[in-house]
Amino acid sequence: MRITDIAAHGDALDHARGARRRIAMVVSGLMLILAAFWSAAPARAADFDHDYAAVGQLLKEHVRWIEGGVASQVDYAGFKRDRAALDTVLAGFSAVSQAEFESFDRDQRLAFLINAYNAFTIALILTEYPEIDSIKDLGGFFSSPWKKSFFTLLGQERTLDWIEHERIRAPGVYDEPRIHFVVNCASIGCPALRPDPVRASQLERQLQDSLERFLSDRSRNRYDARADELLVSKIFDWYGGDFEKGHQGIDSLRGLFAAHAEKLADDDTARGRIRERRVGIDFLDYDWSLNRAP
Repeated sequence: MRITDIAAHGDALDHARGARRRIAMVVSGLMLILAAFWSAAPARAADFDHDYAAVGQLLKEHVRWIEGGVASQVDYAGFKRDRAALDTVLAGFSAVSQAEFESFDRDQRLAFLINAYNAFTIALILTEYPEIDSIKDLGGFFSSPWKKSFFTLLGQERTLDWIEHERIRAPGVYDEPRIHFVVNCASIGCPALRPDPVRASQLERQLQDSLERFLSDRSRNRYDARADELLVSKIFDWYGGDFEKGHQGIDSLRGLFAAHAEKLADDDTARGRIRERRVGIDFLDYDWSLNRAP
């Protein structure tokens, strides 16, 4: 081999080695970029805490059962003191993308929407607390607090009405009328805000428990012997249609009340008339006063 050939061969080897080094550096750089991207990316669905530990801690500290466990009061002042922790919880809800949400199973999706609704409702109250007496104070003659776009969920700005009516109550999605007893509107007339988060693993028990607690509240649902009628929450007037779709074999309000007569009346005669669907039904005025702790 001539000297010039040897030199050329050496140059080729050097060029090849240099190319390999450059490729290795590019690959290494890409891996660093990807690592930085994934560390900064929002938590994936697999990482979402379906046990709602942080939510549960806040609820445990600032919500308490009253009236023997048929109603609850909310310590909004306590939530205000813990606003940083609440903001972290809200950011966790907002970080979940639509694709991540769709990867949840059915009960996980419903629990997510219920807990998000309740958490963002508390946040809405805190925007003016303690200078408000009702959530309706946050609206106006031509506006509604439930139609305010004040938070991000599943990638877009949302309203409380969007969560409740377009997602939770969307026909054919969940068809679960008992959501009305766990979605809380920050009012005394509303079914109690639970001092524990709704969890997919306990969803059936929690939904049924909240329904039974609400029906047992004589201030909002009761049998009137003098009129021989049930006096029930206005919720059953507004959303009566949700109880006519055959859930658990119930296709009417009378059917619902008949199935839970023991919660609505204290004596056997009244309970019998409710079960036989022979009593009238009237709706009580709704108390929009804030469900605040004194």
